[in-house]
Amino acid sequence: MVKAIQDNPYESRKEWLIEQFKKAGEQSSNVKKYQFWRHDNKPIELWSNKVIDEKINYIHNNPVEEGFVFHPEDYVYSSARDYNGELGLLEGIVVIK
Repeated sequence: MVKAIQDNPYESRKEWLIEQFKKAGEQSSNVKKYQFWRHDNKPIELWSNKVIDEKINYIHNNPVEEGFVFHPEDYVYSSARDYNGELGLLEGIVVIK
């Protein structure tokens, strides 16, 4: 993951990202160098279409809430593009309606 970020010529925040992953790794006793995922996540059972829709909307709105973009579909790495009828970066995205 670190190498992919460092080698990506289009990633303008690579130094910041790597530093954040490194800081998070230093604070964790079970991580050797970089930490990408939170260890305190709370798994939620996707037991209904309503819950699935809520979680998809939450994920799509994260870049908006962080101030990276104005609209979810503007975030280049988001499947919100696919949900907006556009073609996102990843192939094989299944849009749940």
